[in-house]
This record gives sequence, C-alpha cells and structure tokens, in this order.
Amino acid sequence: MISNYQCNQFSMRFHIVTIFPNAFDSYFKESIIARAFKKKLISVKFYNPRDFIKDKNKNGYKPVDDKPYAGGPGMVMKAEPIIRAVEKAISRIKNKKSKILTINFVPSAGKFTTSLAKTISKKYTDVILICGRYEGIDARVDKILKTKQISIGDYVLTGGELPAMVLLDSVSRQIPGVLGKYESLEEERVSSSEVYTRPEILKYKSKNYKVPKVLLSGHHEKIEEWKKARTK
Repeated sequence: MISNYQCNQFSMRFHIVTIFPNAFDSYFKESIIARAFKKKLISVKFYNPRDFIKDKNKNGYKPVDDKPYAGGPGMVMKAEPIIRAVEKAISRIKNKKSKILTINFVPSAGKFTTSLAKTISKKYTDVILICGRYEGIDARVDKILKTKQISIGDYVLTGGELPAMVLLDSVSRQIPGVLGKYESLEEERVSSSEVYTRPEILKYKSKNYKVPKVLLSGHHEKIEEWKKARTK
C-alpha cells in the first residue's frame, strides 16, 4: 500500500480524501507520475474519512455512509468525517502563502479541461481532492467547505478515485520538469491523433500499410499542414 508520497521541496501538493487509498498504488508507482514524485515536483498525502469517525457500530465498524433522507436507493457519504479530513489537510499546510483549492467530483458539474489544469497548476500550491462513493456525498460538504465541483465527463463512475487520478495527471504535466521537454505537451504544439513510427511499411495479412509520404518528406511546412488537417 502507498501510505503517503511526501517531499520537502515541491511544486504542487495534492491531498486526497478517500476511503480507498490503495486504489492509487499502481498508477502512482509508474512512468511520468512516479518520476515526478522522485524528482520532488509533486507530493501526495492521503486522508481516510474513517480515521475521523469516533463512534463504532456494534461490530467495531466505522460507517462513513448512511441512508438518504426522503428515501431512494444506495447510501450517502456523511458530511462530518469528510469535513474533518479536509480540515486536517488544511491544518498541515503551514505556509501562510499557500493557495488552496478544494475539489469535489460531481458528474453534473462543469467539465474539467486542459485550460483548467493550467490554471490550477499556476494559481494553487495545494489541491484537496474529495473522492466520493456510493450515491454521493452529503451536499452540506460543498456548502461548508466552499468546494469547486468538477466533472471529468458525462458518465457516472463507482467513485471519485479515478477522477482524482485524471486531474492529478493532467495538472502535474503542466508543472515544469515533469515532462522531459516543454514540447512534449501535446496542447502546445500541432498534434494529431494519427501518428506513425517504424517500420515505414507494415505488412499484415498480405497487405502493405505505409506511412504517409508527407511525414517522410522532411518538409516541415507541409507536415504541419497535414497535422492541422487532422486536428479539426
């Protein structure tokens, strides 16, 4: 299990409120994000709402959810343990110059975009990500904590852990040094979803699939025109 990714020097600190911190293990240990942790460009700390529940039920279990008022299917995450978890995160941000953004992932909210990722990377030092579960989180959490609601798409997921990974990845790549080169940012150059690499001719089931001639021409202006035509 990954308990916490911490560092003394950082460009961005993420604080993740989740009842399933193990869900982040494999993703944070691989590739670009893993290198960003190693280079101390980002840090992550987890806060489990269960740790902020005082009372246990008769089985020794600490429930973070309860039945929704007015009925309905499923369960709703309680407000108090989440609020306490966020307050704990804020209390650990000791630098008075820190700028904090608290995010709650809601399918019906405004869409997360690269533009927003850039804004977050430049404007904030600490981002708190609340990962909901079940039928959602008690709406009073947003009212009390003044959260920013964000959606990563027009679909419903089992929990907020995947959206948190998406946002962390997208924001982290905007931080200088996370990617090898500035030009690696697809959004900062003419990019196309139609890309090719070696071999020049791929043989498959008696057919030859060739790389477009323009990409082999060395004519940069024509190559850029070809890419632009495929980004529309």
